[in-house]
Amino acid sequence: MGSNAPLRRCALAVTGALALSGCATIPAPTDQMSVATASIADAAMAGAQTYAPYELSLANDKLATARTAMAGKDHRLALRSAQQAHADAQLAVAKTQAAKAHQAADDARTTARALREEADSSARRARPGLTP
Repeated sequence: MGSNAPLRRCALAVTGALALSGCATIPAPTDQMSVATASIADAAMAGAQTYAPYELSLANDKLATARTAMAGKDHRLALRSAQQAHADAQLAVAKTQAAKAHQAADDARTTARALREEADSSARRARPGLTP
């Protein structure tokens, strides 16, 4: 049993070194940070402040977390937070687009109804003896 102790220590040392090197090999997620930042800007330009303020706020909060993690060299957290910020910003854009489409459909229905009523009124005036 005593003869295996150096082998175990060596295996433990190698395992520890591999574990530590695994943490150190995550590069700074600068591309993901840029993508998240651009996605948030796109969401704001799309009108997410009006139609998806909660999701836009989440995206901004997660980007702030990513920036703090980058400053602290916690690249794993920075990467995860940047990816989440990007996803939240994309959701904000999708909700904004859906809300705008819904509003456009409502406006089109209102316009169609007004035109129909105007046409009916014009037809009644043109033929005073007819009533629908």
